[in-house]
Amino acid sequence: MDFRQLRTFSCVAELGSLSKASDTLRVAQPALSRQIKLLEHELRTELFTRNGRGMVLTEAGRLLLARTSGIVRQIDQIRDDIQSSQGPPSGQVVLGLVPTVSCVLSARFARRCVEKFPGISLRIVESYSGHLVEWLHRGEMDLAILYGRSADLHLNVQSLGRDNIVAVGPRGCGLARKKSIDVGWLLRQRLVLPSHSHGLRALIEHAAAQRKIKLNVQLEADSFRVLTSLVEEGLGFALLPPSSVHGEVAEGRLETSVVSKPMTRELIFASPIDRPVSTASLAVTALLREEVAACRKDGVWDIKLS
Repeated sequence: MDFRQLRTFSCVAELGSLSKASDTLRVAQPALSRQIKLLEHELRTELFTRNGRGMVLTEAGRLLLARTSGIVRQIDQIRDDIQSSQGPPSGQVVLGLVPTVSCVLSARFARRCVEKFPGISLRIVESYSGHLVEWLHRGEMDLAILYGRSADLHLNVQSLGRDNIVAVGPRGCGLARKKSIDVGWLLRQRLVLPSHSHGLRALIEHAAAQRKIKLNVQLEADSFRVLTSLVEEGLGFALLPPSSVHGEVAEGRLETSVVSKPMTRELIFASPIDRPVSTASLAVTALLREEVAACRKDGVWDIKLS
């Protein structure tokens, strides 16, 4: 298979449109369409379903994307590394962040990255830990900050510390007036939680099981922003890292309180274990560690060192 065809296929699959891929790759649409058709002819199957809304991957297309996206990125990184060897770092870096970290880190880190490394194209992907781990394994992501037990992930990992979990409630709920909240009392209240597939939910379920408490969960939200908005509307309490709702608490929209028995989660820095790290990724990694330290120093991220 021709690399240009694979690169075109990967770009069209990601963007879902020939016209958008044409703008990104700076290649005329007829040329891109021809490369896709040549690839389909070689593989003897259709890779896309064409409709009025764009290009949708077929089952064969999804298989090809899963097997080749990491390869395409590695070849692009080789080109970028050769160019970087003769000057400042350049190329694309894909950084994954869990939502509770993204809301603290994304904007301020992106600003520093643009100022220090103008040749690096930074793509920030916000998702939950399970998805980030999968994308790291598939080679679709260069590095990530996520929650998890470092020994279980089969990735290059470095522990950043442990994030505290606090009770979060709406304005006027009384949490702000209390020094601490009994965890048993909190687990008996109406809660707004992520679904069962997420690590935070497993942590809370485990705490409830230890106390033989049946959780009262009427609303679930796998979007961090939706979850906090539901709490703000008075639809239940949540358990979250305090840094993730720092702005809402400062504005008086939410209240927090520590829980009587501390609940924490390990926060780790992760990268793929089976691929060489690009020059651009190394530069972003070093800058990211500096920014995490700066967040601690500024008091916007109360993460406890391991």
